[in-house]
Amino acid sequence: MKERLEALRREALDRLEAVADAAALNDLRVEYLGKKGKLTEILRGMGGLSAEERPVIGQVANDVRAAIEEVLANKQEAFDRAETARRLRAETIDVTLPGKAPAIGSLHPLTKVQEEIEDIFLGMGYQIAEGPEVETDYFNFEALNLPKNHPARDMQDSFYITDEILLRTHTSPVQVRTMQAANGKTPVKIICPGKVYRRDDDDATHSFMFQQIEGLVVGPNIRMSDLKGTLLQFVREMYGPQMQIRLRPSFFPFTEPGAEVDVTCAKCGGHGCRMCKHTGWIEILGCGMVHPKVLEHGGYDPTEVSGFAFGMGIERIALLKYEIDDIRHFYSNDLRFLKQFAKM
Repeated sequence: MKERLEALRREALDRLEAVADAAALNDLRVEYLGKKGKLTEILRGMGGLSAEERPVIGQVANDVRAAIEEVLANKQEAFDRAETARRLRAETIDVTLPGKAPAIGSLHPLTKVQEEIEDIFLGMGYQIAEGPEVETDYFNFEALNLPKNHPARDMQDSFYITDEILLRTHTSPVQVRTMQAANGKTPVKIICPGKVYRRDDDDATHSFMFQQIEGLVVGPNIRMSDLKGTLLQFVREMYGPQMQIRLRPSFFPFTEPGAEVDVTCAKCGGHGCRMCKHTGWIEILGCGMVHPKVLEHGGYDPTEVSGFAFGMGIERIALLKYEIDDIRHFYSNDLRFLKQFAKM
């Protein structure tokens, strides 16, 4: 049996010396040292040995196993090093190559237009005021001269949460809240940007959610001419110094008198085109002198102070500024559309 073990050692070491890869090495491990391997097969015959021979053969068997395991370990380590080196060569990164530039976002076109409008009015001494989007019926309607069952409420189809709570239909409630917070002090000179909600069907010019900026000025001797001058200054800074405006009488429950404001068509310069329906003018906002009842709800005496207010849709201003024909483009999240404004 000793001779068989020595022959097994020589055979195994010779074959291990010539092994070419890790898979073949594992096959030899199983062949010689596995549960059904050649070494196990020889050791099964130890039952027929005498008590004196067993320790001797057992020692020889352990030496053979140790010799084979040592070569197996050395070979496995060599194969592991070779595999690591191969992977390093294959996965080497050339740090001198230019990397992929990260995609950098930009402001949404509506945000850009809102900030531009804010900058214009901040330059005229206005302050920015904000209010809740979930509003009470009192501030959204009643304080703005729209009592219960007033027919003008039909102009604004609303999202009611309860009988007294709704999503605001305009940013005008901020005007009343600001006047009440001022406790009768003047002047009040604010703009109120924010989202508003109405039950409109989405189409090229309407959306159930859109953004407004309203303005309010309250103080002694505020006149309609002050309103017109303010809006003319705004339009020229927004669209260019050649622009003109005109005011057309209109009805708003919270103003008296009220007016719609048209601006010179930027596309044709007022000569008439498809964009302005060949009139030379495009409507951009509504305005008027603050109604005496609204002043009273705000805590002011309409015999001592007066005021003007105006409101515009940011989307409408952006449509004209960028000559876009569909409001839905602003909310489609189409990167092909949005990327056009990245560097503007």
